[in-house]
Amino acid sequence: MLTCRAILFDLDGVLADSIAAVERAWRAFADRHALDGDDIVTRVHGRRAVDSVRAIAPHADVDAEIAWLEAMEAGDTSDVVALPGAAEVLHVLPPDRWTVVTSGTRPVAEARLRAAGLPIPRHMVAAGEITRGKPDPEGYLRGADRLGVAPTDCVVVEDAPPGAAAARAAGMGLLALTTTHDAAAMAGADLVVPNLAAVEVTVHGDRIVIASRGRGRAS
Repeated sequence: MLTCRAILFDLDGVLADSIAAVERAWRAFADRHALDGDDIVTRVHGRRAVDSVRAIAPHADVDAEIAWLEAMEAGDTSDVVALPGAAEVLHVLPPDRWTVVTSGTRPVAEARLRAAGLPIPRHMVAAGEITRGKPDPEGYLRGADRLGVAPTDCVVVEDAPPGAAAARAAGMGLLALTTTHDAAAMAGADLVVPNLAAVEVTVHGDRIVIASRGRGRAS
């Protein structure tokens, strides 16, 4: 069981099932640059597009490539849906007690949230609003600051190792989902579950309680 005052969610693979769309965009990027698409998709999940482009195509026009990727991803949402439990958990939480911290840009994040039928949080932190992406804790620390909650009173929900490392570096609790990585890859999490349907979230005054429905395990 975890307790906190606020929850910070990653987006892709946590709230929205958008991994197919992510992979389509990066495979198209790989084709544009004669790169190995299978290799690229294993390296980009959980990281900002600008950091990935710089790492895998250092001679490319980064601004132009980011604009191309953003347009492609924001327009490719036909199969994006909410992951199990996401809508139910967000419905329980007061709007000032949660937000999204995403490695995607704001237009892409908002497009995916709308496609999934999920609310757009007031205090979202997107890739263009920070200078250092995950695994750096800047994004999660910014999210906590926008909510007015101390980092130690926050729990992060993540599905990828870079985000999990960012949460730990920020001094936050960590609920790991095995939607895109196995439990071993998320070692060090306070609780590991298949998805948000495997937890019960309740609000008691200024405290939020996150309890496993029986399928999770402490890491």
